[in-house]
Amino acid sequence: MQLSDVPKLKHTDSNNFFLLCGPCAIEGEDMALRIAERVLSITDTLNIPYVFKGSFKKANRSRIDSFTGIGDDKALKILQKVSQTFDIPTVTDIHEVSDADKAAEYVDVLQIPAFLVRQTDLVVAAAKTGKVVNLKKGQFMSPEAMKHAVQKVKDSGSDKAWITDRGTMFGYQDMIVDFRGIPTMKSFAPTVLDVTHSLQQPNQSAGVTGGRPDMIETIARAGVVNNIDGLFIETHFDPANAKSDGANMLHLDNLEGLLSNLVAIRKTVNGL
Repeated sequence: MQLSDVPKLKHTDSNNFFLLCGPCAIEGEDMALRIAERVLSITDTLNIPYVFKGSFKKANRSRIDSFTGIGDDKALKILQKVSQTFDIPTVTDIHEVSDADKAAEYVDVLQIPAFLVRQTDLVVAAAKTGKVVNLKKGQFMSPEAMKHAVQKVKDSGSDKAWITDRGTMFGYQDMIVDFRGIPTMKSFAPTVLDVTHSLQQPNQSAGVTGGRPDMIETIARAGVVNNIDGLFIETHFDPANAKSDGANMLHLDNLEGLLSNLVAIRKTVNGL
């Protein structure tokens, strides 16, 4: 799997980590375009390969009254408009086999959620679209076990797989990142660190997931020091009022400073 396999991906020769970044969920066209434009401006300045991220629907919710989306077709068309407007690739997560072909018409990377990464039919359906498949490591899985998820993609006729670590369950209401797993997973496929989901605090009594956004830079720095291939960061210009995962998203105003620091660390680690 080469970054050049991702259509429209720029700065692939920069020796930087690549970035999957955007809101947790597509809440509307204006917000998606606003976030994409700002992130693209930052990544172009820093020569970071950038993929816009946004979920077209949220199927994994604690409560039945939680926000799940604005409508599948509407959200997918917004993702397509982001790609066409800014000439950048996009990624979204899928939850059912039928989602694979549908989403593949609009986005460049299909993401398998962590809770579903062992679902063989879903992984195979994503791989058979010919799109890059981003396999999120289950919170309940070891880094070593991810080789089997990658192998499912390969056995389906594709070598276009990434692995994304989004933390491991620590007790009932916390997540940890085991950085020992990075070199292990990198031996299977390009590996991404999901910084913001790794800081979730799930299973809160209110049925709304909490988080530790104050630790975003700490986790991101550690990932870059350990030569992670890519970073996954959810961001929003108003996290407190975001429809989903606001408790652990990075405020858009803080993204440029964070990425500037991380690029400097990357250069130091690589002796550039």
